[in-house]
Amino acid sequence: MFQLIPFLVVRGAKMIKVRYICLTAAAALIVTLSSCSGTPTAENPSAPVASPQATEAVSNNNHSSHGGKEKININTAILSELDKFEAKLGIPALSNKIQASRPYGSPEDLVTKKVITQEQFDQIKDQVSVQEVVLTGEAKDVDYMSKLGLMKGHLLVAQELLDQNQPKQAEPHIGHPVEEIYVDVEDQLNERKVKEFKTTLVSLQDLVKSSPKNSKVKTNFTSSVQAVDSAIAALPADQRSKPGFVLQVINELLDSANSEYGAAIANGKITAPIEYQDSRGFVVYANELYKGISSQVAQADPEAHKAIDTSFAELIKVWPAAIPPAKAVKTTSDVTKLVKTIEENSQKVVDKSNTQAQR
Repeated sequence: MFQLIPFLVVRGAKMIKVRYICLTAAAALIVTLSSCSGTPTAENPSAPVASPQATEAVSNNNHSSHGGKEKININTAILSELDKFEAKLGIPALSNKIQASRPYGSPEDLVTKKVITQEQFDQIKDQVSVQEVVLTGEAKDVDYMSKLGLMKGHLLVAQELLDQNQPKQAEPHIGHPVEEIYVDVEDQLNERKVKEFKTTLVSLQDLVKSSPKNSKVKTNFTSSVQAVDSAIAALPADQRSKPGFVLQVINELLDSANSEYGAAIANGKITAPIEYQDSRGFVVYANELYKGISSQVAQADPEAHKAIDTSFAELIKVWPAAIPPAKAVKTTSDVTKLVKTIEENSQKVVDKSNTQAQR
């Protein structure tokens, strides 16, 4: 039997996210991770325990100051997560190919099923997993709000495109919340007794496809956004306003934006408009979330706030409009650097908060 000890890490391309260290009971090892922990360690009796088949080895993103690599479950990851592989390997539509070849018995099935070559697999093998992780506590809440935040990002950019009379470009971003995300968060929605709204999203997508100029589009769109907002509101208000919690969600959204942007760019040009638009929506919503806690962050750590705020101002410039420019404003490396700056300074805020809480 394994014991799982969660801890939080703000990653360079991803949010502060729970990772798991699998320890054998015989080892009787207790690990205290005070320097990068936003949640209690093994001494906390609420630490989750899962079966061996539901465990993951400790792994952080390769941009992280902690030096690990993010493991992605290729059987369950949404397309935004799989886009990390697409961006790294430079293979168009790889995310869809991975999804279409599910299920996988092992990471190596990516090669045996001819999704990618052995050489390509060797470049990402340390990030590939087929094991599931059971999230609990704050980590589960972060995952929940982050998934809903991705929905919000999709809908924000869809609204922009509809306002610009571009229903064909808007339609995929209305569809993505249903096709990619809803199933991944559905169990949590049920647990939190959130009213089902998949039907609302599907109806809106169908209407935009068949009759984009119908007056009902606006009404249905408003209902869809309100449904997502209501689902987010299932979390306690004080939690949704807590900087440490919100920063985790923000960095999750920025990680997805970074991956989508990487998949959108080739040779300095935007070759995948949908991925460009996805990343825009995620960054816009992440920025909105930060504005809601910026005054608290500024009070807690003025220097960290300045760095985060400045980085967001630069990030926003990368997406000047919902319709992609002919040439990318910044390179993928530039975007990754800005995301990492936000990650690192978010960690400073979390660490300082943890230190004060322990006094």
